[in-house]
Formats: sequence, C-alpha cells, structure tokens
Amino acid sequence: MTTTPSLQIGQKVPSFSLETTNNQTVSEKDLTGHYTVIYFYPKDNTPGCTTEGQDFTQAYPNFEAENTVIYGVSKDSIKKHENFKSKFDFPFELISDPDETLCNIFDVIKLKKNYGREYMGIERSTFLINPEGELIQEWRKVKVPNHVKEVLEAVQNVKN
Repeated sequence: MTTTPSLQIGQKVPSFSLETTNNQTVSEKDLTGHYTVIYFYPKDNTPGCTTEGQDFTQAYPNFEAENTVIYGVSKDSIKKHENFKSKFDFPFELISDPDETLCNIFDVIKLKKNYGREYMGIERSTFLINPEGELIQEWRKVKVPNHVKEVLEAVQNVKN
C-alpha cells in the first residue's frame, strides 16, 4: 500500500474544499492572509475533545488579537458539529471531514487502541499555517492540558 507523503513543514497546504458549520465551505484559499490553527480531534462531545474546544474558546480573543483563525476538524457530520458547536458556544467553525480529505493531507489517521480493540482513527493533532498558506509548526499526539496555551505562545513567538 502506498501512502501519499503528508504535508511537511514549509510546504503549502494543497487544494481541498470541505463543509464547515454555519453553512460555509473552507478551502486552502481561506488559509491565507492570516495565521491559521487547524486542530484535529477524534469525536464531538467526548471529554477530551470538549475540553480542547473549550480551551480554544477561552483563548479565542488572544488568537484573534494575533490575526489567527481557528478550525476544529473531525470526521463527524455537519449536524453533529452544529450541535457540538452550539452546545459549548465555540466561536470558531468546525470542519466536517467524513472522507478523511484533510485528515490525509495532514496524516492524522493512525492505528489506535481502545480497550484492546484496534481501529483507525484521528490522532489528536494541531497545525499552524502562516499567512502564505504554508505549514510552519505541528503538534502530534497532543495531550489536552496546556496545549492551547502552547499553540498561542507559538503564534505569538512566530510573529515577533
């Protein structure tokens, strides 16, 4: 089985187009002109994913002050995303990636183990894109506590 090489630091995000909450569509063109944080999470309404979304929500004004747009991504449907977003009042859009388009670009589908069961799923990961649409930093196998603070510091450091 051949796999496409994932996006590397310094490379532009390739072309894609996916549906987001609020009846919007996002493509690689929407990742230019500002910094962008794209965070991948396994599933809506699960404890870690909820905490991560709430952490990004709490830090949202700080990201806005740094001209940074945030997108959360999972394979959940738009309907589930809309419910998740409104339930926790997330100020950013969630991208639905049921066909793993963006997941494959960023190579976040990994073999996971849960209660002795193995399956392919999203490995919690975050990516920072510069205003030219290039990947400049990545966090893989993310642990939720303090992660958002780390991402915000990275945005602030890259701009200074």
